[in-house]
Amino acid sequence: MSHTVEKIGGTSMSRTGELLDTVLIGDRKGAALYNRIFVVSAYSGITNALLEHKKTGKPGVYALFADAGTGAAWTDALTAVADQMRSHNERIFTDANDRRIADGFVHERVEGVRSCLTDLRRLCSSGHFRLDQHLLTVREMLASLGEAHSAFNTTLLLDRRGVRSRLVDLTGWRDDRELPLDEVIEHGFADVDVASELPIVTGYAQCREVLMGTYDRGYSEVTLSRVAVVTGAREAIIHKEFHLSSADPCVVGLENVRVIGETNYDVADQLSNLGMEAIHPRAAKGLRQAGIPLRVKNAFEPEHEGTVFRADLGAGAPEVEIVTGIRNVFAFEFHDQDMVGVKGYDSAILDALKRHRVGILSKTSNANTITHFLKGKAKAIEAVQADLAKAFPTAQMTLRKVSLVSAIGRNIGDNSILTSAIGVLAAAGIHPLGVHDLIRKVDLQIVVEPTDFEAAISALHKGLVEDWAQAEPARLSAVA
Repeated sequence: MSHTVEKIGGTSMSRTGELLDTVLIGDRKGAALYNRIFVVSAYSGITNALLEHKKTGKPGVYALFADAGTGAAWTDALTAVADQMRSHNERIFTDANDRRIADGFVHERVEGVRSCLTDLRRLCSSGHFRLDQHLLTVREMLASLGEAHSAFNTTLLLDRRGVRSRLVDLTGWRDDRELPLDEVIEHGFADVDVASELPIVTGYAQCREVLMGTYDRGYSEVTLSRVAVVTGAREAIIHKEFHLSSADPCVVGLENVRVIGETNYDVADQLSNLGMEAIHPRAAKGLRQAGIPLRVKNAFEPEHEGTVFRADLGAGAPEVEIVTGIRNVFAFEFHDQDMVGVKGYDSAILDALKRHRVGILSKTSNANTITHFLKGKAKAIEAVQADLAKAFPTAQMTLRKVSLVSAIGRNIGDNSILTSAIGVLAAAGIHPLGVHDLIRKVDLQIVVEPTDFEAAISALHKGLVEDWAQAEPARLSAVA
């Protein structure tokens, strides 16, 4: 229990020089350089080019390969990715020989993948093999290129700086075994001595569980979690390019936010539900069950302790720790006068949402109406409506865009928190469309018009975080 397992995201990885001077090496010397394991993501933009752009949906190599109508466009896209990787190498390595080594690694991996995909296309053209049965494997193979590239480069850079580093390649390259994830990790670390060398681990791991099938692009956090559990780490750390703060500084102002500091995994779950992931909930589960704390740090402020999530941290005094939300949410209202006293409506709606892969953020119901607050594409939700219209011809369904703002904390059970929330919104001229304040006091959800989204976050942060902190001494003295 003497080492940490630390993950570096793609945006931070792209700032290689700064990382070497802060997280990876900094002022450390000798033994202080070791007893750390780093799980690395692909450089920013590489996975988008390999798969598809996460935000715009622009097709990458995978999307073009999967679309039979694009012909050989995928191979041109793969060449462009190789060029993009070599451009990264040119920026990172000043020594010509190191750059040749890094470019050689890119060539070997990219051309190996190109050969595999070409053979698969040829095989499936015979008509006896179906391409769609192999697409998940193709997606995993392509995604692994990005992590292998960044991990190899990081290891080479550290070696040149006099750090004894070790590439732990979990991508399954040229490995025909199909092992469970924990066994893949055990084999990868079989002869690694973390006390005398610095392991650099690929964020993607090929395993029997097929990580992308369950987590898609959240797989690197699952790798972080399992490496920490399997190797018996004392702490897991995620390095981001920002602090985990009480609100978005771009909305409420940098001078008004505070770093959360210490909280528990319950808060991490609520953040994940709203898409503001400190860590993937499945990854958090493994750390929580093993009693391993998770620390989220700003990679470029290494002296700051960041935010720690602990499994054994109690509720504490009532307070809101973070105000966040989602601007674009679909409120899907299902109303049927015949629902009263009849079972089956709820399960049918849930089945339809699951079938069309629509995510649920929150839900309310009364005698004859069930409202789900959803994240997903409008087309998918419309398909849900069509299915339910056939099953329940007397039902009336409405769909509208709203925003969901949430005040989250280990303990927001003080009645004055709800009262204050309504009050500060009213003072700001914001009229909630709905309020969800459940018995288990860890989050307060408020539904507002999308035009009120940022104003609602600012008002709630001012009233429940900034002003609340200033009034805390008076509250404590009143209790005493």
